[in-house]
Amino acid sequence: MSRTMIQAAVTMNQLQQKLDLIGNNMANSQTTGYKTRQAEFSSLLFQQINNMTDPAGAEGRLTPDGIRIGSGAKLGSINADFTTGTIKETGRVLDVALLGDNHFYQVQATENGIPETRYTRDGAFYLSPVNNNEAVMLTDGDGNPVLGENGRIVIPEGFDAISIDETGQINVQRGNQMENAGTLGVVEVVRPRLLEATGDNSFRLPDLAGLGFAMGEVVQDPAGQTLVKSGALENSNVDISKQMTDLISTQRAYQFNSRTISMGDQMFGLINQLRS
Repeated sequence: MSRTMIQAAVTMNQLQQKLDLIGNNMANSQTTGYKTRQAEFSSLLFQQINNMTDPAGAEGRLTPDGIRIGSGAKLGSINADFTTGTIKETGRVLDVALLGDNHFYQVQATENGIPETRYTRDGAFYLSPVNNNEAVMLTDGDGNPVLGENGRIVIPEGFDAISIDETGQINVQRGNQMENAGTLGVVEVVRPRLLEATGDNSFRLPDLAGLGFAMGEVVQDPAGQTLVKSGALENSNVDISKQMTDLISTQRAYQFNSRTISMGDQMFGLINQLRS
């Protein structure tokens, strides 16, 4: 197989992954708090062919002498765009939208029997019965406990109403009395690009020591500040028009590379005919 066909085949494989990424963005255009994923490409190793024998040919040349023949492109990284989406009013008491950039809720998920803290922008919360229905716990849409400043938020049964104010304070009404049931543990991630997507619209922090970063990438927001908007949710920040444009350009690039393979095959056919 020729070098040209190898380059095209490698690039087509990586373009297929970008098409899958675009499809995932479009499928989550209505997912609460979803952040657009972006593909970043990088060149694979290339070979330097020094074909210039006359030193005078290098005069005035801005690039190094010779020809650089690459081996195609690869999907270097997938980055999330953490810009805040538009806020949609829902009127539901347990719907809470984050107002600050790089702010996240904390939820406790269990994977392979090991609990870990994950971060999400999805503020659609629910109440799940615990302790033989003697109390309720604040959870996300998948049933994972939402973490407050002091761990899980568990509220004894018997309250008449519940509300969440702009500072993240959870208040319940029992008769004529109002009491505080906890505070949402809203945090700010200093370097959000370090977050790893874990599925289910949530993220985790990787091993920061292995990446050469010190701890302290997550900062607890101080109490008393305006952090959330109750009765509202944050829409996905997916721009459908941009995704469609990227889809068309990626499909065209895929077609060009597939055409390269077809043309290379035809040229080999002509050469074989000439030899025979």
